[in-house]
Amino acid sequence: MALSWNEIRRKAIEFSKRWEDASDENSQAKPFLIDFFEVFGITNKRVATFEHAVKKFAKAHKEQSRGFVDLFWPGILLIEMKSRGKDLDKAYDQALDYFSGIAERDLPRYVLVCDFQRFRLTDLITKESVEFLLKDLYQNVRSFGFIAGYQTQVIKPQDPINIKAAERMGKLHDTLKLVGYEGHALELYLVRLLFCLFAEDTTIFEKSLFQEYIETKTLEDGSDLAHHINTLFYVLNTPEQKRLKNLDEHLAAFPYINGKLFEEPLPPAQFDKAMREALLDLCSLDWSRISPAIFGSLFQSIMDAKKRRNLGAHYTSEANILKLIKPLFLDELWVEFEKVKNNKNKLLAFHKKLRGLTFFDPACGCGNFLVITYRELRLLEIEVLRGLHRGGQQVLDIEHLIQINVDQFFGIEIEEFPAQIAQVALWLTDHQMNMKISDEFGNYFARIPLKSTPHILNANALQIDWNDVLEAKKCCFILGNPPFVGKSKQTPGQKADLLSVFGNLKSASDLDLVAAWYPKAAHYIQTNANIRCAFVSTNSITQGEQVSLLWPLLLSLGIKINFAHRTFSWTNEASGVAAVHCVIIGFGLKDSDEKIIYEYESINGEPLAIKAKNINPYLRDGVDVIACKRQQPISKLPSMRYGNKPTDDGNFLFTDEEKNQFITNEPSSEKYFRRFVGGDEFINNTSRWCLWLDGADISEIRAMPLVLARIKKVQEFRLKSSAKPTRQSASTPMKFFYISQPDTDYLLIPETSSENRQFIPIGFVDRNVISSNATYHIPSAEPLIFGLLSSTMHNCWMRNVGGRLESRYRYSASLVYNTFPWIQPNEKQSKAIEEAAFAILKARSNYPNESLAGLYDPKTMPSELLKAHQKLDKAVDSVYGFKGPNTEIARIAFLFETYQKMTSLLPPEKEIKKSKGKN
Repeated sequence: MALSWNEIRRKAIEFSKRWEDASDENSQAKPFLIDFFEVFGITNKRVATFEHAVKKFAKAHKEQSRGFVDLFWPGILLIEMKSRGKDLDKAYDQALDYFSGIAERDLPRYVLVCDFQRFRLTDLITKESVEFLLKDLYQNVRSFGFIAGYQTQVIKPQDPINIKAAERMGKLHDTLKLVGYEGHALELYLVRLLFCLFAEDTTIFEKSLFQEYIETKTLEDGSDLAHHINTLFYVLNTPEQKRLKNLDEHLAAFPYINGKLFEEPLPPAQFDKAMREALLDLCSLDWSRISPAIFGSLFQSIMDAKKRRNLGAHYTSEANILKLIKPLFLDELWVEFEKVKNNKNKLLAFHKKLRGLTFFDPACGCGNFLVITYRELRLLEIEVLRGLHRGGQQVLDIEHLIQINVDQFFGIEIEEFPAQIAQVALWLTDHQMNMKISDEFGNYFARIPLKSTPHILNANALQIDWNDVLEAKKCCFILGNPPFVGKSKQTPGQKADLLSVFGNLKSASDLDLVAAWYPKAAHYIQTNANIRCAFVSTNSITQGEQVSLLWPLLLSLGIKINFAHRTFSWTNEASGVAAVHCVIIGFGLKDSDEKIIYEYESINGEPLAIKAKNINPYLRDGVDVIACKRQQPISKLPSMRYGNKPTDDGNFLFTDEEKNQFITNEPSSEKYFRRFVGGDEFINNTSRWCLWLDGADISEIRAMPLVLARIKKVQEFRLKSSAKPTRQSASTPMKFFYISQPDTDYLLIPETSSENRQFIPIGFVDRNVISSNATYHIPSAEPLIFGLLSSTMHNCWMRNVGGRLESRYRYSASLVYNTFPWIQPNEKQSKAIEEAAFAILKARSNYPNESLAGLYDPKTMPSELLKAHQKLDKAVDSVYGFKGPNTEIARIAFLFETYQKMTSLLPPEKEIKKSKGKN
């Protein structure tokens, strides 16, 4: 199993420190390279040989001689080591000299030359080379992804002209809406203009016909432009033989379009000079370069921000669409094509198969997924036709060669405007591909007038039967990007739709809206197990509590995950897009022979493919288990509590400066100030204070007017709350809303922590320090518990089972701590863990002025602290009898199996009730 990139980086840092003084090729090259390979989780014995004997060509003597390659991995890598300071150029030449003595099939793709301090890696296919110092290895490990077993999925970005087109169309939309032309009429008007703009640059119209008509037939002040456009729309909807015989010759040059695009009569708009110029600015763009997928970005740019947020409309870039459709079906189709391309009969059968495929996006928006899918299928079809008609000879009847058409595509969209755009976008893509195939075979072909139609239904996908759009027995693939709307931002209608899909299960109200599309798809495919599905989703449905709400139902319906992209950052070409962390889940009723998990070095990086035996709801290679919230630990562990929650509108909380000023003005209040520590203060060693009035002398409080003023503000704030428990707490305004403060020293666990840390920093805190609601605590915790929670085993569980706040880790007592499968240690094992725990605390104490954030930065973590944690991990691992690889993947797979065994023997818990505190 491959290491995660975080683990590889950590190992690279340690490797660089160990070998910073190495210099001698003869004595140190072999152990250096053995250790280097282990950075990436493998031993050289599995893949490579040292001192591989080959015949090399000596340029100086123009003859062959016997040589020895320092390390040789057939077909992959050749390494030439030199002593420190030696010439790497000569080392590279020496490496190439060995090629004459290597069989062609074994020639390596990569050559690495190194003098212990400098690395130079060359890709002989791309001719790209990277060079760096030993200390910077951790920053360059991705260059060696082929060693770790990663394969980068390369996806090209879109042309920037798409953004310009969307922005200009958005401006025209705004000006038309400003003069009162709005609603359905405006939406359809813009769709028609978009078609015209595209048509004149892609041979549907004569080149610049639309622009020329505006420039020559309309007045500069724009006063008659709307009349001319309405006339044009009428002409485009009229067959040539039915047009007036004396029609203006410029209008007569426009072809008949059909497809009902121009059928509906629209009220005339009104233009002025600036608006006419805006339309001519749009005409000036080269629309032949623009992907029809831009209509998604266009849609987003012309919607108001509030409407966009409520709909959850996030325009998906082509790159993200390809991340989904390639593993869902496209890669497989290309592999099949390569197998049959030299057999005409099989190629004809394959072509027929392509025509029979159907694609269904039940949340299609502007049709981005359908558009890109259609384009990619047509590109594949071109290769098929090249195979069937080799030599690119001219073929007169192109129309009968082309099999794939827009009527293979189906969608549901709740809003009318994007539904219209989706249909037009598919037509325009069809025309683009027809032009491409026309170039291929030397004979022009255009499907004008439009005959075949995409099946895009304007409806609520959560309220209708999908069989009414496409019968399940005729469906091949379901794909798309359902709306990203969190539980707190859903409208009442969206919440009702969500609950209806889950049979009005009350807890389903805590799910993101995207979750509703999964059971809809799962039920739909029950009558056709061959359907394969994939959705882009918010990563929250594979993390934390939402896993236990969604996935038991899906697993009970027989759903299997066949590929998945773990968390990555949403990227697109539209401006002003909020940051979203996403996953892609490919699923169906049938298991795939090759399951793939796409890992990311960083959330903004490229996907890297890793094979998996089984992909569970956490998108990990492991058994299908689900950690559900529990009121009490499943193991013999002390109870963990949520920190103290003020709910005070900030009236009880103070900075150092604010506290000192308050005491100056109200000296008697000093005794009631206590340190107030949340996760941020604890990790970063910053200071905050609170007025802690629990158990305070009432007569003393009445003698402090400034304190009384604060209490009154807290009371007023709580009375205004819409939450009944908060309003009730207004009767005790001196106290925090929720109090859990222990009367002993306690162990504090921050609720959130950076995803860059290997460990959540935890620690012991004095009983007089008030813990905030951004922490959890365990009163009177023993060193054994500190050691357990500080271990890699527990942190691994937290990273995979717990939730996330954006990309940061989010701890939970009920979901992480109470579900952790801890095995009770014997006396000897307990002692070993306690000793390691004390060693960690001792290592920290050596840096009294350093924050935990600094101490646990993976790039600067002190070596004695790292060694103490490694000692702890060894002690904890021994309790489990864990002897697998020291990797995240191996650990979480082991923990899932352990959890499954432990919980199978436990009775189910009742649903946890929400209260003042959190679980």
